[in-house]
Amino acid sequence: MSRLVSFPWTFLEKDLESNKSGDLISDILKQTCLHSMCRKFPPSVRFRRLFLSELIRREAADCEPLDELYDALAEVVGAEDTTECYKSYLLPSGDAVSLLENVALISEGTTGLVTWEAALYLAEWALDHLQAFTGRTVLELGSGVGLTGITICRSCSPNRYVFSDCHPSVLQKLRSNVQLNGLTEQTSPAVSVEELDWTTATEEQLQQIGPDAVIASDVVYHPDVVGSLVKLLSTILKCSSPEVFICSTVRNQETYSSFKQQLEKAGISHHVITGPVSHVFPYNRVSAIEMMKLYR
Repeated sequence: MSRLVSFPWTFLEKDLESNKSGDLISDILKQTCLHSMCRKFPPSVRFRRLFLSELIRREAADCEPLDELYDALAEVVGAEDTTECYKSYLLPSGDAVSLLENVALISEGTTGLVTWEAALYLAEWALDHLQAFTGRTVLELGSGVGLTGITICRSCSPNRYVFSDCHPSVLQKLRSNVQLNGLTEQTSPAVSVEELDWTTATEEQLQQIGPDAVIASDVVYHPDVVGSLVKLLSTILKCSSPEVFICSTVRNQETYSSFKQQLEKAGISHHVITGPVSHVFPYNRVSAIEMMKLYR
């Protein structure tokens, strides 16, 4: 990462150049690196180092150096990079979802320890369609670190929410993030985190959950998982009649086409959901992201 494109540098450029007192820099610091959320849930050392270096670079040449800016940089210049960091996602309500995520996209043999684009998109779609989850029991497949589910729990008023995954490291981090955001079986909604192996999940297990809605994001990522995913979806739709929503970043068209073909062979129809979705979180939507609803 060489430039923090989601921060409005261009918008602030003239103000930064003309501000001689350092007040604007101080205000930016207080709303970013020195903000209470950032102190409690610090982003990666590298991210903060890049951000503060960019802020110093943009400081007016004849502006008196701001001690708190250089103090903040000193905190991270000598700090070691860590394998984990916090990321905080601001919701339209003013609330925030803070998650502990891995820095590396792939670690411990899984891609499930970071938030991917389709999870962000599905969370945004949910914020635009609260009625799809309000008062319902929701089952999420492949919950990862929990961004989509925690957003829905915070904003959409489900009755019960079941996070699920199968990788031990992902489940451990998922449970920690759910707890970090104040969600438990005793809260409203009632929340649980369950191990759900797509290859061994039984009708009895799914009937006990009894979902009214089933969601998943970025689960069509490799040909090897498509077959077990379709088998699980077929079992879910046979046990009950929930609304099923799948959100995918289409990275490999062949894999995604295979998923659709296997759905058809299993007697599962799909409808691609189109229309605008509010862009709430700062991420890149250059990749093709597709939402679909499944039904028999």
